[in-house]
Amino acid sequence: MNICMFTNTYLPHVGGVARSVANFTHDLRENGHQVLVVAPTFPDRKPGQDADEILRVPAIQNFNGSDFSFRIPLPFIINEAIDDFKPDIIHSHHPFLLGDSAMRAAYRRDLPLVFTHHTLYEQYTHYVSNTSTAMKRFAIKLSTLYANLCYQVVAPSESIARLIHERGVKRPIEIIPTGIDFKFFRQGEGSGFRKRLGIPEDARVIGHLGRLAPEKNLGYLAEAVALAMKQDDDAWFLVVGDGPSEADIRKIFEKAGLSGRLVMAGKQTGENLRDAYHAMDLFAFASKSETQGMVLAEAMAAGAPVVALDAPGAREVVQDGENGRLLAEDADKKAFAEAVNGCVGDSDRDEKWRLSAIETAKAFSRENSVKKIIALYRRIREKEFEHLPSPLPEAIIPWDSLQRAIKAEWELLSQKATAFVKTVQFPPGQSENE
Repeated sequence: MNICMFTNTYLPHVGGVARSVANFTHDLRENGHQVLVVAPTFPDRKPGQDADEILRVPAIQNFNGSDFSFRIPLPFIINEAIDDFKPDIIHSHHPFLLGDSAMRAAYRRDLPLVFTHHTLYEQYTHYVSNTSTAMKRFAIKLSTLYANLCYQVVAPSESIARLIHERGVKRPIEIIPTGIDFKFFRQGEGSGFRKRLGIPEDARVIGHLGRLAPEKNLGYLAEAVALAMKQDDDAWFLVVGDGPSEADIRKIFEKAGLSGRLVMAGKQTGENLRDAYHAMDLFAFASKSETQGMVLAEAMAAGAPVVALDAPGAREVVQDGENGRLLAEDADKKAFAEAVNGCVGDSDRDEKWRLSAIETAKAFSRENSVKKIIALYRRIREKEFEHLPSPLPEAIIPWDSLQRAIKAEWELLSQKATAFVKTVQFPPGQSENE
């Protein structure tokens, strides 16, 4: 099959959606399928088609002060490449920017359009306004309307599938998580990573990995971990990743008098990322904005049990009392700290949780995920399009109207449309340290 992927963020940018698209692209090609990726240019990527079948669309660099590329709408460049590629399926990974191009490309060629709902976009509107409930409503309406203009919707977790259905998505929804490289993350050398960062060999390391941003609930997490560490002189907190909340974490630990046992390791990639997971005895996670739990599965592949809040993404991975602790979404910091400290002291249980965590991670392997997406594509190709929404242009009229309304709201609330820019740049779940 020939699959054309449209994404607003892609390599060399490092983030959840970029990594998801890259992994699926690689694995689909390994299984004998052709994939064309349509993505924005980045500073070190020129517009045009790369040798590895990536169409780089001209884009404004560092849009609104971010490091995200905002594509310039030049449809003739995309149309020519798609016509040459002759896709069987168009797969969109965002409901705006290049997602708009994906929709029009599919409708005009009478091709099935698949949309993966990677992100809870309303969780990111604080980048425009801290008080905008209107922007949250628009974000939900935008992604819901877009999904209903598609032939098939993919949700990365059962929680997200249920949520978007409740919000009004009527199209068929298939649950396909982004897979992790289980074999890669299963191997690692944690002791060397600890040594390089000055963490004692016999320390109990509480770990966290991801983009350090406000929507990740990191203030809560840092304060809860600090409470736990005050009761355990052997505990250290290893934070892997970077972002705007780094300074807040440092301040919380400085105030608690625990700066000496806080290690901010920064962004890690490749084998260093793998080793970082293996340096952790326990993975702590408090985000409520995720759509899937990639970092949780990666940590479990390294044998680390997880303490997390019961929220989308986490609840599909963490089984309370089996591979870690899953606390109520509204659990207070003291309860979280007690759960962290409760995950030590019982060697038999600790080993059981470690082995259960590894088994859980296997279910989220890339091999399983690519099999599911291939099976979905094949089922779509075998069907007739009797349930497609009305053809262009009628179907896109409400879509264009909504986008104009959103543009007006942006202008009223802020001069910068950074909410959605930040959303596509740093989507949840998924090794945003990535």
